[in-house]
Amino acid sequence: RYLQGVQANGLTFKLGHDLQLNFFVDADFAGLWNYKSDQDPVCVKSRTGDVMTLGRCPVKWNSKLQTEIALSTTEAEYIALSQAMRKLIPVRRLLSEIVTAMDLPGVKETVIQSTVFEDNNGAIATATAVKMTPRRKHIAVKYHFFKSHVNNGDGITLSKIDTNLQKADIFTKGLAPQKCADICKLLCGW
Repeated sequence: RYLQGVQANGLTFKLGHDLQLNFFVDADFAGLWNYKSDQDPVCVKSRTGDVMTLGRCPVKWNSKLQTEIALSTTEAEYIALSQAMRKLIPVRRLLSEIVTAMDLPGVKETVIQSTVFEDNNGAIATATAVKMTPRRKHIAVKYHFFKSHVNNGDGITLSKIDTNLQKADIFTKGLAPQKCADICKLLCGW
């Protein structure tokens, strides 16, 4: 029934000069808790969802359980940010090499810029903090490597986004029909 109702829909590509490579990242903290067995360790893992867009068009998206158990919503979001950066940095390098090799005038400067959109204030504060607090020491070792790439002149910035505009939210949990339709419109450009 859903597919019959959206036969005319799809991804909409709009011509423009905005070729930024952006990433929308979200996480659902322990989303399966109390859904199945409360004794199953998989049920307390958080789900990461992310969408990479090039010129506002989605080019890569992902939804998967995190490999370890997060202890808070902020930690789940921070882990999702770290996983996203591991994907974003090599794609940015590849895109930069392609633009340089093709010698496209006026495009090189805009492609280098990327914004990672996150809707959790705690994760943004942790990612942009000058130093880690003792409360975050347990995640610093594994997930802190990407901080050197954020807001340091490499062209990657971390930005707060309203939860209702978070394109990756659709990949983390089941949504109400209206919210699902709203995010599909944002994601696909309808």
